[in-house]
Amino acid sequence: MDVRIIPKKLAGTVAPPSSKSIAHRAILAAALAQGTSVIRKVTFSQDIQATLRCVAELGCDWEQPEPDTLQVRGLWGREWNPAGLSLFDCGESGSTLRFVIPIALALLGGGRFTGRGRLMERPQQPYLDLFRKKGILWEQQASVLTIRGELEPGEYPLPGDVSSQFVTGLLYALPLLEGDSRMEMTSPLQSRGYVEMTLETLRAFGIQVENQGYKRFLVPGGQLFASRDTAIEGDWSQGGFWYAAKALGNPVTIQGLREDSPQGDRVVAEHFSLLCQPGDTEIDLTDCPDLLPPLAVMAAGRQGTTRFAGAARLRLKESDRLVTVHAMLAALGCRAEEGPDSLTVTGGPLTGGVVDGANDHRIVMAAAIAATACGGPVTITGAQAVEKSYPAFWQDYKKLGGEVHVL
Repeated sequence: MDVRIIPKKLAGTVAPPSSKSIAHRAILAAALAQGTSVIRKVTFSQDIQATLRCVAELGCDWEQPEPDTLQVRGLWGREWNPAGLSLFDCGESGSTLRFVIPIALALLGGGRFTGRGRLMERPQQPYLDLFRKKGILWEQQASVLTIRGELEPGEYPLPGDVSSQFVTGLLYALPLLEGDSRMEMTSPLQSRGYVEMTLETLRAFGIQVENQGYKRFLVPGGQLFASRDTAIEGDWSQGGFWYAAKALGNPVTIQGLREDSPQGDRVVAEHFSLLCQPGDTEIDLTDCPDLLPPLAVMAAGRQGTTRFAGAARLRLKESDRLVTVHAMLAALGCRAEEGPDSLTVTGGPLTGGVVDGANDHRIVMAAAIAATACGGPVTITGAQAVEKSYPAFWQDYKKLGGEVHVL
């Protein structure tokens, strides 16, 4: 789906969708629990649907009694003996893939994993190196990854600078083992906010992990996940796009975001305040890489030059986001310069133009927000990519007064 946006100011109140990151974690914890959990305020994006497919493949039952509610019957104590290795369709969700791999090893002795888009090209080296040393089969042919073996308690050295998703996957799997385990970070842990989100969710479902300064994690074995009734808080990452709208002069009020949230992307509020001031500045994205698209839009509309550093991991997302954010800004008439791990944006008037959505939900949403400050219409290709994380984005955009035409 391609869309054409006629530039107009947005105005009104908007509530971002519920946190996709927290929902992934809550669904997996509920699936591993003893008893039935109720999870409310769930946004059924494509990524969340991928996680639901995978927990069903693990042997868990779930149903949707209301449009935004899940009822999950945990698989603890139930026998599940699939014929052969189960096939886990992870869609385009990196979180789903990396979270489920060690869980499937712990429960089923492995599985076959597939996905779409760039998912199966995204790096899995931390798991590959770790599991091969432990005698676990790891074989990828085309778009299917096969893993087979036994996950045993013990030492788990893991780099912290590739993706925190590997840390989360093991933190969910290791409590299921009979003995105790220790995960040691072999390099500084980045995106700590995502790991804190994991630890908070695990605590809520009855799992204890000793966090020793984010350098090592001590995980007792033989733990039981407890079922619970919970609600998913608003998503700061998606809220970042509405902060970008505010920075461009749109009188938008944002509701439903928890100020004391464990989500690392809550720093978007601080960056918004900084970018509303003129002058040259620099922002380190090491712990909040997903914020680059909305922050780059804020930078494009301000007076001064903004350098975004610590952004190398953005090359490994749904698109190479250093390339695609740069291309989006250039298409709209903004000056930007891409470095190996940085993007420098010089603010100025935006002209409008044609933006390649790059099958990346965050590029599409960023371009739509930037359109509100453009001098001419903006065409965005592949605008359906928002379904990955924010299915109601276009609906919310129009409610705020945006003019969108499907081509």
